[in-house]
Amino acid sequence: MPLHVLPAPAPALRSVLTALDSPSTVRGSRAPLALRAAQGPLRPELPLPAYEMVRVAPDGTGYATPAAVAPRTRLTGWRFLLADGGADGEGIHGSAFVGTAETVPTADGWAFGQFRQGPYALSTVRALRQAEVLPTPYQPRLLSVPELYMLTLWLHADVGGDAHDGVPDPADLLIPLAPAPPGIAPHTAHRVDALLPVLTRRLGSAPAPAPETDAGTAPLLRTPA
Repeated sequence: MPLHVLPAPAPALRSVLTALDSPSTVRGSRAPLALRAAQGPLRPELPLPAYEMVRVAPDGTGYATPAAVAPRTRLTGWRFLLADGGADGEGIHGSAFVGTAETVPTADGWAFGQFRQGPYALSTVRALRQAEVLPTPYQPRLLSVPELYMLTLWLHADVGGDAHDGVPDPADLLIPLAPAPPGIAPHTAHRVDALLPVLTRRLGSAPAPAPETDAGTAPLLRTPA
């Protein structure tokens, strides 16, 4: 089934295109190496709304309890996969992806955050390819659990849902991206109501996160690369 990819907000896309048009941003010494080594122009593809899980069901029972303890998420930005226009790839649409571009919410709308490289770009492509062959249509999103350094492809069953509706349905699917936390199989689709108890147990045994070094860091920038 084809995935129902939401269109990114126009200001978010414009902010990424503006950053890509800046040689100092894309090719400068602070840019990720994969972007500086790109063979052709970079173009943003497959925008995905990115969410952060700010509460997992506290008693580990998932959806067996009232809605008051259902998982809670928040939209923290939009992530674009960056395709190398000068290279052939085997990813979605035959593109070769070399990284991501992050956008973050501001008081005036959406703004460019940063470019990233790392394993999650290719993991995202792999998970999207898995999702495309499922018999049920889904709306793809990204969902992170910062305390576990975990990023998942969230397949939302409400394909027409608005990006600001960030509540996972029990029957939605989560595909943990590699690298995943120990004990959680990456690139395996899990129902939300089945994975939540696992995450709750992991959170109960996880060490406290390190204090933030920059109080002004946007939530999306704390999620995995």
